[in-house]
Amino acid sequence: MNRFIFNEQSLKEKLLELNAPERLKLDEEGFIKSAILFLIRAKKNKPYDLILIRRTKSDEDKHSGEMCFPGGKYDDSDLNLQETALRECEEELGIPREKITILGCFDDHITPKQFIITPVVGFIDENQEMKRQEKEVSEIIPIPLDFFANKRKYREKTFLLDKDTVAVGKYTYKTPIGKKYVIFGATSHLIVHFLEKMYDLVLMQPGARRLTPRYLKQKNQY
Repeated sequence: MNRFIFNEQSLKEKLLELNAPERLKLDEEGFIKSAILFLIRAKKNKPYDLILIRRTKSDEDKHSGEMCFPGGKYDDSDLNLQETALRECEEELGIPREKITILGCFDDHITPKQFIITPVVGFIDENQEMKRQEKEVSEIIPIPLDFFANKRKYREKTFLLDKDTVAVGKYTYKTPIGKKYVIFGATSHLIVHFLEKMYDLVLMQPGARRLTPRYLKQKNQY
């Protein structure tokens, strides 16, 4: 049986609650708190999809035109970061939050643009309708998980920073009709971390690490 067939219980057992003591939670001065919904579309007898979006190009959006998961900044009206992820997904993809089943979370991640991202994992039914918010979302792109699990599809560059080897990775996904999507930065790193945590699949080069808030504070050019 394909190991990437959706299994709700197996994923829940390996994920953590939002406030679990063992989950890495970052809170750094000058960084913006945000959350994404690491959105899974369950499929019958096939590897499940990850639902990504391409953001609409806009001068007001720091992540304009990029591939990412639905999500955005924490708002004071949000009960917590899980609510942020659900709210943003409902706004961007038109999926009612009651149609999304939350499985758990994994470690926070930072971006060079000084966002702290909390990844909340949830799934929807294979037949769930999605309707993009045109102002923020130019495309909705489902990509099978086994594509990301294929080491030949993952490319990574490393550089030295404060004597540490820092890794930056990306994927290039091509549709059957030849359309190309580049998934890089925080989005690719979140996917790689998920694969490692859920399936013990290591894609990052041995001995390498991701950026930390300390690096970004010391090296503004990154």
